[in-house]
Amino acid sequence: MATGPAKARGRVHAQRAANSTAVSAAARAGFVARGVIYVLIGILSLRIALSDGGGKQADRGGAIAEIAEKPFGTVLLWLLGTALAGMAVWRLSEAAFGQAGPDGRKASKRAMAAGRFVFYGFVSYSVLSYAAGDKGSGSGSSDRDSQDVTAKALDWPGGQWIVAVAGIAVAAAGIWIAARAIMQKFHKHLKMFEMSEKARKVIDFLGMFGGAARGIVFAVAGVFAVAAAVQHQPGKAKGMDDTLRSFTETPAGPWLLVLIAAGLAAFGVFSWANARWRKV
Repeated sequence: MATGPAKARGRVHAQRAANSTAVSAAARAGFVARGVIYVLIGILSLRIALSDGGGKQADRGGAIAEIAEKPFGTVLLWLLGTALAGMAVWRLSEAAFGQAGPDGRKASKRAMAAGRFVFYGFVSYSVLSYAAGDKGSGSGSSDRDSQDVTAKALDWPGGQWIVAVAGIAVAAAGIWIAARAIMQKFHKHLKMFEMSEKARKVIDFLGMFGGAARGIVFAVAGVFAVAAAVQHQPGKAKGMDDTLRSFTETPAGPWLLVLIAAGLAAFGVFSWANARWRKV
């Protein structure tokens, strides 16, 4: 029986497909799309800091709605959703065959890639559904969604503990994201040797500043989830929009949100740099 060799050949062919030019292009398109979303969230956050934001949400839903209002907005959304689907496919290939680098095949790395595949698959689906005419998909309030999920979870047996643990996990993830950005851990994922000295300096700044701002937003959202669990009040949970707005309530006033908004936009530009220099 040649079942063993046939299976081995099948795995080799599948891995070659995962490392193909098409998957690489899909990943790079996904980074471009992610950058667009974060740049728009940064701009929407800046509007909130400097005025009332015009009723727009500073989250993924707000970014989608902003694109939809532009000329050829529906076409742009189709392109954005398709690019995000490409990101999902790339993450799936990483989960199946491992990431680039010496430790890319570790179980933890592949599990994280699988989680990212699910996330980007969902985001892509919501954007494409919106482009297809389902205006309730993708543009919903992240704050309302967070509160609805929290309310349901709090009604479960041990719900307070579940929400508290989830909030702690999100806060810890935010701290981890910010710390890794500040330590420039992104270097190992980028083709630094292909960059000029000036480009390296710019990308280091964007990666550190943008990653730190993104991590802080996650960490603060996690703290709000813990508060919702401790006080048994779903309304204390906040999505990205309300989390960003909470920065205006600090002693620094709107200027802290201005800084965070600039950081989120910087992360968007950093994503575009990933589209050019990421090892995929």
